[in-house]
Amino acid sequence: FASYYGDHMVLQKGPAGAVVWGRGQPGAVVTVALLGASGLVIMKKTAQVKGPSGTWTTVLDPVDQGGPYTLMAEQGLENTTLRDIYFGDVWLCSGQSNMAMTVLQVANASQELAAAARYPHVRVFAAAPAHSDIELEDLEQVDLPWSIPTAENLGHGNFTYFSALCWLLGRSLYEALGSPVGLVEAAWGGTPIEAWSSRRVLRTCGLSEDTGRWVKGEDGDPRASLWPSACFNNAGTSPHWHLSGPQMPSVLWNAMIHPLLNMTLRGIAWYQGEANAFLHTDQYNCTFPALIADWRQAFHTGSAGQTERLLPFGFVQLSTYRCQSLDDSFARLRWHQTADLGVVPNARMPGTFMAVAMDLGDEHSPYGSIHPRDKQSVAHRLLLGARAVAYGDKHLVFQGPYPTRAVLEVTRGLLNITYSQELICRQRDTQAFEVCCSRQAAPCQWLPAPVVAVGARRVTLALGGCRMLVLGLRYAWAEWPCQYLSCPLYNPQGLPAPPFL
Repeated sequence: FASYYGDHMVLQKGPAGAVVWGRGQPGAVVTVALLGASGLVIMKKTAQVKGPSGTWTTVLDPVDQGGPYTLMAEQGLENTTLRDIYFGDVWLCSGQSNMAMTVLQVANASQELAAAARYPHVRVFAAAPAHSDIELEDLEQVDLPWSIPTAENLGHGNFTYFSALCWLLGRSLYEALGSPVGLVEAAWGGTPIEAWSSRRVLRTCGLSEDTGRWVKGEDGDPRASLWPSACFNNAGTSPHWHLSGPQMPSVLWNAMIHPLLNMTLRGIAWYQGEANAFLHTDQYNCTFPALIADWRQAFHTGSAGQTERLLPFGFVQLSTYRCQSLDDSFARLRWHQTADLGVVPNARMPGTFMAVAMDLGDEHSPYGSIHPRDKQSVAHRLLLGARAVAYGDKHLVFQGPYPTRAVLEVTRGLLNITYSQELICRQRDTQAFEVCCSRQAAPCQWLPAPVVAVGARRVTLALGGCRMLVLGLRYAWAEWPCQYLSCPLYNPQGLPAPPFL
């Protein structure tokens, strides 16, 4: 079997067929058998080992959720047996350091670790950080082979394994759906989206293989998200350091994603973008939708069509970094995460769902304010999106309120904004809304527009500071937009209104 396989793993349940693959003697025939708990053979498949790669692949017939099963592969007199196999839903979790943060590092860590043993049917696997200049067929190394969760393997160390956000999402999916869940982590701190992108994505977005310059980390830990002490120029890059190692284009796609493409997946969870607040920020509205489309096609093809073509893809919108920063790169990146449309799913990003996190800032996080410890709230918001988008719960509210129209009352100097949902106003933040006040389209002069009234679905803003044309409106457009751990606007379900421009 490929290094991805092992005892205790979860394979994708029906209606899809799980793909099984491995290595053998070129030209030889491999027999794969699935055995039930009683030892009876449930199904047999044969596959021929291809030359010169020496790999074989077979697709199992769809299997309902449950287990345990035994999986055997036999070639001549050689055989390999994997035990305690379950069928359920398999989710891939990827991104940078906020995905790589372990359960040990998050809020209420001791309680979370103690609760791990209650979820033996949520199985975890972590690929080791690796980068490559060429597409690999198998993982170079595994940090955590398929395992039943324990306090040790969920909290091995800082930014190692296992991903807290991945675990909390998977555990919540298990509680909501009652089906075994397999979680595969492939994450590396401080890495830009270009490193996770195939050459196809880079070409689509007009990025060359030499994607600019990058900043060397401060403490040398390749797994943590490393933030520069140097100032950035207007291009969002530093003039002092070259891209290297895991930040280079396509190297993480090659080494950590490409080897997994044969897997049959149920969905993907993604938390990445902080690095691109400092590198090619304004290309993210291309690179992110292009990566989603490319990964979907690659997993669909690699699994012989078993992974659905519109694979559900959930992601976390950036949280916060520097409390008083006037830099708008985080705000721009959040907007670009939605392909400049504000909410998902949308026409450019179908089948996606988003967890807003800008109200979960953690200025006193021991891992730096860019690493908030409240991953439970993030996981809950991702869960709502997964249930609605991936599992078809049409009645579940999974998005915060979003504006549907704005009407200007010129004589009274007011702007009325109508929202898609009922509003809960937690504070009258005078800085939350801003208007573009100018005689011409560019450059904009952004001025605060204080909230003067909040109705069931309407917010009224005062435009007293604007004596010219109102050419634009934006909300929560800041690196740290929500004061006192609360944004101004939520819906009754506690989901924050996302930023908009």
